[in-house]
Amino acid sequence: METVVDSADSAGRPRRRWRVTSMQVLCALLVLAILGQDQLRAAVDVPVLQTAATVFVAICVQALPFLVLGVLLSGAIAAFVPARALRRVLPRRDSAAVGVAGASGVVLAGCECASVPVARRLIGQGVAPAAALAFLLAAPAVNPIVLVSTAVAFPGEPAMVAARFAGSLATALIMGWLWLRWGKLDWIADRALRRLPDVAGRDRWRVFAETARADLVDAGGFLVLGALVAAAFGVVIPADWFSSLGEQIVLGVLVMAVLAVVLSLCSEADAFVAASLSALPLLPRLVFLVVGPAIDAKLFALQAGTFGRAFALRFAPVTFVVAIGCAVVSGLVFLGGVR
Repeated sequence: METVVDSADSAGRPRRRWRVTSMQVLCALLVLAILGQDQLRAAVDVPVLQTAATVFVAICVQALPFLVLGVLLSGAIAAFVPARALRRVLPRRDSAAVGVAGASGVVLAGCECASVPVARRLIGQGVAPAAALAFLLAAPAVNPIVLVSTAVAFPGEPAMVAARFAGSLATALIMGWLWLRWGKLDWIADRALRRLPDVAGRDRWRVFAETARADLVDAGGFLVLGALVAAAFGVVIPADWFSSLGEQIVLGVLVMAVLAVVLSLCSEADAFVAASLSALPLLPRLVFLVVGPAIDAKLFALQAGTFGRAFALRFAPVTFVVAIGCAVVSGLVFLGGVR
């Protein structure tokens, strides 16, 4: 229990109250699980639950190494790669800067959560907002970790990797150029435009550790949620539902796009969840992989908090539509049609 000073009594002495922490709740649950392990074993000794547990564990085990590597690189970029380093290599012409910033996502890995503050730092360092937004969308979607994890999740389907790369990069570039053409600076909150100080050298390792830890906790939670949903889909929803959804390709694309927004998975792990939905054709699953890193529920909240609600309410819906369109076109080109 944690002691919290709430107020003072009439004599001026601090009045204390007890607050239960998440760690104590976890310990209590572990103790209860140990004491009731026989009952738990009997309760889950059902073929359906065993199948769901197998799917859940398989997704988590496959995705975890990529997730850990991704958050470590994200922490390293936040701590050791100053925003001015990217600004120096960007062309002075804004339209060309969008292309370079989008392509830089191939080498600068980062999860969705980390890309938002990095984009803000770039704007604060004087980078054109269109280029910073292109980097925001590209970095978590086209970096080597995401592409390798997609290849591992879809063995024997190299076209899936190429389709995801092309669809995600096209989404980032198109959104950057659209902002360059129609975006307005007053849509971005003033706090996002203020210059941010660079990280002091003596604090870099602390920034690395804290960034990696925070990203791992956040992304790990969404991974577990996604694995639970995928496992539930595999055993609760009848297989013929997925078959019928696959036959109605437009509906399948829309459902998977909305599911990507709702689940809010980390880009280093979402391929394994998509691969588990094997009853669906590849095209709807590709839409899931392109839309998720571009816009989901947690990204909308992060963008609204960082750049302001006026920005998020305009940027998110357009990104959703553009990501679906780019994914469909990329799938038709690289996957050879609807399959």
